Amino acid sequence: MPGPLSGIKVLDFTWALAGPYGVMILADLGAEVWKIETAHQNETRRGSGPYVHGVSTYFFSVNRGKKSIMLDLKVPEAKEIVYKMVEQVDVLTENFSPGTMEGLGFGYDEMSARNPRLVYASTSGFGHTGPYRERGAVDAIVQGMGGVMSMTGHTGGNPARAGYSIGDMGGGMYTAIGVLSALVERDRSGLGQHVDVAMLDAQVALMENALVRYTSTGQVQGPVGLRHPLSTPHQAFPAKDGWVVVANVKDHNWPLFCGLLGCDELATDERFATNPIRTKNYADLEPILFEAFRRKTKAEWQELLSPVALIGPMNRVDEVAADPQVAAREMLVDLPTWTGGTLRVANTPVKLSRTPGGAVRGAAKPGEHANEILGAIGYTETEVAHLFESGAVGQLRDS
Repeated sequence: MPGPLSGIKVLDFTWALAGPYGVMILADLGAEVWKIETAHQNETRRGSGPYVHGVSTYFFSVNRGKKSIMLDLKVPEAKEIVYKMVEQVDVLTENFSPGTMEGLGFGYDEMSARNPRLVYASTSGFGHTGPYRERGAVDAIVQGMGGVMSMTGHTGGNPARAGYSIGDMGGGMYTAIGVLSALVERDRSGLGQHVDVAMLDAQVALMENALVRYTSTGQVQGPVGLRHPLSTPHQAFPAKDGWVVVANVKDHNWPLFCGLLGCDELATDERFATNPIRTKNYADLEPILFEAFRRKTKAEWQELLSPVALIGPMNRVDEVAADPQVAAREMLVDLPTWTGGTLRVANTPVKLSRTPGGAVRGAAKPGEHANEILGAIGYTETEVAHLFESGAVGQLRDS
C-alpha cells in the first residue's frame, strides 16, 4: 500500500544523524527521496559501525528507503544536475552549517527562484539566526546546552547524557513536522517556504515542563535519577528478577497500594500522606519501597499492583526486541541490504488505516539509482554516460 506522502519527492543533502533521521520519517511515510552522496562514496565512508553484511548499521538504520546518487559538486555539470532536480521535487533537505549551501549555489533564495513551490528544510545546531548560528554542534553539545544533561543522572552524582541521541533525533523529528506543515500550507498558497530547525531549539521545546516550572516558580530541576520530580512513587524499583516501573499511584489508592506491598504502616505515616508530601520526603520513602519490591518478581508485581497503579517491566534493549506488544505492532522489520543480507530495524510508529507506509526498503547501494534519477529529470542515455565519464556522477568504488 502507498504511504500518505506518495507522490512527494525530496532532494536530500543531509548527513550524519539529525537530518537523515527526519528525512527517514518522510521516506517511511511514502515520500520518494533522492539522496545526494559524495562522489567516490563507499560503505566504509557512510558512517560508523558495527558493519554487518558489509554495510554500516548506523547509516542503514536512518537512510532506509532512500534512492542514492553520487555527485561531485566541484564539477559544473553536477551542479546543473542539482538545478534540474530541484525543479522537479517538492522538498529539499539539508543539515550543513548555515552558509554552506549558499556557498555551493544551492541556498534557499537560489533554489526557490527555480521552484517557487519548494519547501526548503534546514536542520542545524543553532539555526540560521542568532549569535550561535555559525557554531557547530552534535548531539552531546545540544543535550548539554539544552539542559538535558543537567537533569539526567542521580542526585549528588555526575551529570549524564541521555542514553540515545535525543539531541539529534529531536531536531530530525521537528524537521519532519516542519516539512509536513509547510506542505499543508502550500496547498493553500501555492508557495513553498524555508523551514529552519535548530537542534538546540528542539531540546528547549522538549524541556517544556522543566522550563515552565522554572519560569513560574524559580525552581531549577536537577538530576532526579529514577524518580519523577513531581510524583511519588513514579519510578523504577528493583524486583527479585530485574526492575519494574510504577506510576500513577493516586492518593485515594495509596492505602491499598501500601497494603499490597506488605507495608501497611506507610498508609498512616504522615510523612507520606499525599503526593506532594511523599515527593518532599522521597529520601525517607525510597529505601522502604526498594526493600518491599525486592520480595517478588516483576511478573508477580505486575499482576498484584495493576489494579491500583500503572506498572510495567524495565526492559533492556534485547527485551524490547522480544516484547510481544512490539511484535504485534510490527515495530521491528527485516530489510534487505544491497550486499545480500538483511538487517532488523525499528519501524515507523505512525500507524495509518488506509495509507500505512512504513519501512519497506533498506538503504541503497551508493549511487544505485543514478540512472533512474537522471532519466527522471530528462537526461538521455548518451548524456548519462557522459556524466559518468566526466566524473560529475560517481560510481561505487572498492573501499
